[in-house]
Amino acid sequence: MKKLYNLGFIFGLILIFGSVAQAADGKFKPLFNGKNLKGWEPTPGGKWEVKDGVIVGTSPKSEPRHGILLTKKRFKDFIVKAKFRVLHGDSGFYFRVDRVKSGVSVHGFQVEVDETDETGGLYETGGRGWVHQPTEDVAKKRAYKKGEWTELELTAKGGDITVKINGVVSTKLTNDKSRRDGHIGLQLHGGQVMHVEYKNIRIKSL
Repeated sequence: MKKLYNLGFIFGLILIFGSVAQAADGKFKPLFNGKNLKGWEPTPGGKWEVKDGVIVGTSPKSEPRHGILLTKKRFKDFIVKAKFRVLHGDSGFYFRVDRVKSGVSVHGFQVEVDETDETGGLYETGGRGWVHQPTEDVAKKRAYKKGEWTELELTAKGGDITVKINGVVSTKLTNDKSRRDGHIGLQLHGGQVMHVEYKNIRIKSL
């Protein structure tokens, strides 16, 4: 009877902690509804569409402009989680950006999303350029591979920014004096054959 009681107690704890975890994750709200691009708007360049619950971005090499798919809303402090995979080209997960009149379309931060180990680095378009690139040690730990679905987690709170790829921290800034709010966006790099996909994009305000 004592063993059965202990098992019941342990099972009860598992249910409780599982419920708490689900409640915490429930604070995340979808940025992408899985059906269409409601709440988003593209800048000129490339093509964005929804296929089977996935945002698909494509662009030919002949397209010189950076096609960016932007949220209509602006965000300040948050955690964003998403999945992406890169089949061709150089993409990026933009945040805290403003629209500008140029072929690049925006200025602001982007988490690098491409075919290489630079994925998970931080680049400031219209600013400092590369702010941080992942080390070789980090690149080995996170097991990133082109063409495979990859987990992205981005935390931005004030000047503190953390990027995780497949659960491994690839970039971390503390007290950075960068911009504090703006749109979130997905990038198609100009002048390249592009095919990138995103899904399960969700956000929690801090």
